[in-house]
Amino acid sequence: MRARDARATAGETPALPLYTVPQLADYSPAALDKAVRELLSDLESESRAVNNDSDWKNHRDRWMARKNGILTQINDLWLKAAPGPAKREVGQRVNQLKSRVEQIIDATRERLKSASPLESDRLDITLPGIRRPIGAEHPVIKALNEIVSVFKAMGYSVSEGPEIETDYYNFEALNFPPNHPARDTQDTLFIAGQQSKPPRERLLLRTHTSPVQIRTMEKLAPPIRVVIPGKVHRNDAPDASHSPMFHQVEGLAVDTNITFCDLKGTLDHAMKALFGSSVRTRFQPSFFPFTEPSAEVAISCIFCGGKGCRTCKQSGWIELLGCGMVDPNVFEFVRDNGYDPAKVSGFAFGMGADRLALLKYGVDDIQLFFQGDVRFLEQFV
Repeated sequence: MRARDARATAGETPALPLYTVPQLADYSPAALDKAVRELLSDLESESRAVNNDSDWKNHRDRWMARKNGILTQINDLWLKAAPGPAKREVGQRVNQLKSRVEQIIDATRERLKSASPLESDRLDITLPGIRRPIGAEHPVIKALNEIVSVFKAMGYSVSEGPEIETDYYNFEALNFPPNHPARDTQDTLFIAGQQSKPPRERLLLRTHTSPVQIRTMEKLAPPIRVVIPGKVHRNDAPDASHSPMFHQVEGLAVDTNITFCDLKGTLDHAMKALFGSSVRTRFQPSFFPFTEPSAEVAISCIFCGGKGCRTCKQSGWIELLGCGMVDPNVFEFVRDNGYDPAKVSGFAFGMGADRLALLKYGVDDIQLFFQGDVRFLEQFV
């Protein structure tokens, strides 16, 4: 007389499959009464299984929904399809059934209201939880962490500092005196409304992570070995190789009897750890106000092996970072904490994490890292 359809409809749980109400072949009173009893028996069984508001709403919609509820199906398949002489008998049963369905569903609702709140809100904590989707590291952050991990393996600790710095820490304490021409190369972004402050106290967005070197030496006496990752800002027009916001990793080592040979050995080991043991390093003289002597470091091209290609501009070398021995004038700003330039020496270096990410992942436009295009970022998951 009745059948179950395994197909589930939207809004229904798999535990309550949709009824397929068959057409009646026998419209006698006895057959009609039997069909109604079977439906009410199923209704009462389902009502007893309802334990919360969500179940009750699904239960109610299953029987009383206007479009596909069981009552609607019965009205269409029984009453409308009944032959003329039987319509009266069928109509009476349909009305009785509708009234009884409403009574049982209302009674179920009252039962839930009177139930204990703890019982109605019961939660099975043994069920597995819903795992939240976890994102992946951004390629720049991945490169940043990789650089840091190389130096941590060599005994360096990690130090960080504020992105909004004072003129003193960003320039003066790093041997950039006021009006020094090297300041012009930094393309600094200054915070508005600082004119009333003394020049060394005026705020700006740091142009390099080097201020953290001074802050670290103010807190810690030598010897120190720190690596400093962070975000920096410069007034650069965005293009394929420049961004007004980028990331740097700097390093500082200070102790007695540190020489340029220590610097070369450290950076050569780091480049081999990052790019492979076959990579060679080249040091060329350069100038930085806070190091003397200073050098630019290049690595043999990781794409052509030093033979010359488009990436290295046929030179066989890729410039990657700057370095040098800490200028004694810098130690003068922290002399009181044990940094007597006559007793200690040190080296510093700095590299762009964004540039490293460009090389490692073969990306040709730095802007792609900061545009938030998920299609691009998903390649690095």
